[in-house]
Amino acid sequence: MTDANTLEQALTSLERDADAAVRSLTSALKEAKKLKAAAAAGLFRELRQGLDGAVRLAEAAAATTRDVRDGWTFDEEAYFAGGGYAKEVLALAAEEGVQAFESDDRILCYPAIVQVASDLTVVIDKKKDRRSRPSVLVATLKALQSKPAKFKAEAFLEALAAAYDLARGRQGARAGATVKLADVYTVLTVLPGSAKDYTKQEFARDLYLLDQDGTTRTKDGRTMHLPASALTRGSASGMFTTVSRAGQAKLYAGISFEEATP
Repeated sequence: MTDANTLEQALTSLERDADAAVRSLTSALKEAKKLKAAAAAGLFRELRQGLDGAVRLAEAAAATTRDVRDGWTFDEEAYFAGGGYAKEVLALAAEEGVQAFESDDRILCYPAIVQVASDLTVVIDKKKDRRSRPSVLVATLKALQSKPAKFKAEAFLEALAAAYDLARGRQGARAGATVKLADVYTVLTVLPGSAKDYTKQEFARDLYLLDQDGTTRTKDGRTMHLPASALTRGSASGMFTTVSRAGQAKLYAGISFEEATP
């Protein structure tokens, strides 16, 4: 196997070498089947020829397979741990016209959120996928982008409204006041382990999906607003970033619920 700078190149080379091993093993298997048929019919001349041929081809196949094994020198663990894998996926996605970027050790690619796991697998929207070849992952993300996002806008809006009310109440703010989304997120993830189960990236993605859906009216008649105010020009620590359908960074920082007009 030749040296490769990327995982995609290394896997392509291994695939080619493995194909040569498959052809060699297939030849050995074919000769073994001929030997079996000769034994079954008592064809002694073919039997003697088959014994020698099967051994020769089996040894050649074993040598080819060992070469394939010894030729795999790519250090995939170091590549994943060092960030090379994520960079390669982002570069390949750009080549394929799939908009994606990295944020807090995750790959954001509307509407999916990808986490590179420590066991050399990827987790796409909480679902583990062991197929971590860069081209395969990019193809999966591209397919996801072509499908409507599975999102329950009304349920998420009601959860936001309830969390907003609690956050606003703690601050003693007036009804309809703008509250930091960071405070709303804290309410939504107050239970132990909740922040791990529902990450900031997922929260930002859901805000964008709700924003795009256009659902803003709660059951009690209030209207949600996600103001693009000075909050988004302040410290980045209170902002929530996701990627839009067009591949642009989308920032959210505040939220309000306007009371229904009598």
